[in-house]
Amino acid sequence: MDGGSGVNIITKQPKTRLGLRKTKLTPYNLQMGNQITTKPIGLIRDLNMYVHGIPNITTFTNIYNIIVDFSYSMLLGRPWFKDTKVAHDRGNNMIII
Repeated sequence: MDGGSGVNIITKQPKTRLGLRKTKLTPYNLQMGNQITTKPIGLIRDLNMYVHGIPNITTFTNIYNIIVDFSYSMLLGRPWFKDTKVAHDRGNNMIII
């Protein structure tokens, strides 16, 4: 979870492994935390998911993980925080419902 990210991200490998459907074209580029700008592969819309028992329908931006050295395969950003109406307590690194 990253309260500084303006999008939810999934890399290509878990998308393929999970058998997720084709992506839609993305109308934007992303500037990553390391200042690299990249064109995403596409969008995965309306993905049903549960995080800590919280259900949500989420849109993910699909990227190649070779663009940046990710130690994770998915990132939940501000759109997820807003949609699920949770807050991130950065001091205690907890999610507050």
